[in-house]
Amino acid sequence: MTELVTTISKGLLGEEFAGRKVLVTGSSRGIGAAAALAFATLGAKVALHGTKDSDTLKETAAAVTKASGTQAVVTIADYQDAAAVERSVEEAAKALGGIDVLINNAGTMLGRVRIESLTAEQVDAVLALNARSVVVASKAALPYLKKAQHGTIISTTSVAARMGGAAGAGVYAAAKAFVSTYTKAMATELADSGIRVNAVSPGFIFTDFHRRYSTPERVKAMADIIPLKRVGMAEDCAGAYLFLASHRLAGFITGQIIEVNGGQLMP
Repeated sequence: MTELVTTISKGLLGEEFAGRKVLVTGSSRGIGAAAALAFATLGAKVALHGTKDSDTLKETAAAVTKASGTQAVVTIADYQDAAAVERSVEEAAKALGGIDVLINNAGTMLGRVRIESLTAEQVDAVLALNARSVVVASKAALPYLKKAQHGTIISTTSVAARMGGAAGAGVYAAAKAFVSTYTKAMATELADSGIRVNAVSPGFIFTDFHRRYSTPERVKAMADIIPLKRVGMAEDCAGAYLFLASHRLAGFITGQIIEVNGGQLMP
């Protein structure tokens, strides 16, 4: 676990998150797994989600269980399917005994496809996974979040939402722009229910996403132009989720997008 989480687990956040019920979608690996492990280290009860029962999901579940001392909940669902999203959230809520924090992290590009080659089916798939799933999961979690003390939703958007993405990533970038805008819409609409809604916007984070879709040359080129002179790692994003989920630290923050990109984009 990161030094950051190890340090703060000894302080106030360790008390605040102990026993909190957290669902992290898209958490078999990468940013979702790092966030789930961060919450678990602080004593939260964590539900994981994966598209399939993979070895990486099992490894993350074992790490989360060890970190929290509480058996990790695991749901398996294809988040391109709205009914499966609803079922996944309900399963997690039932197993956890509610939901205090929902992290909408499920999503990926599903391949680089240039505009002239896009099919309607490819567009539908990317939008369903990256945009519609956020709407459906958030709605499904609402009854539980309204009952929670300081319920909160944190969605994962992307620096691509503001920059348009690289060639072949246009629909993915547009879907993430939807997530950013819908975050603000939910923040406004749910404020009277006491639910805060924010988002984390990762920049170039070196996870399996970029192992699949970016060449080593592109990774190096990005590291060279990022002011901090490196690409990010999944653990670099974990603190932003903890901060936004904390009522003590972020209780007056809603409708905001936190950029985690090493200076790649400075709004």
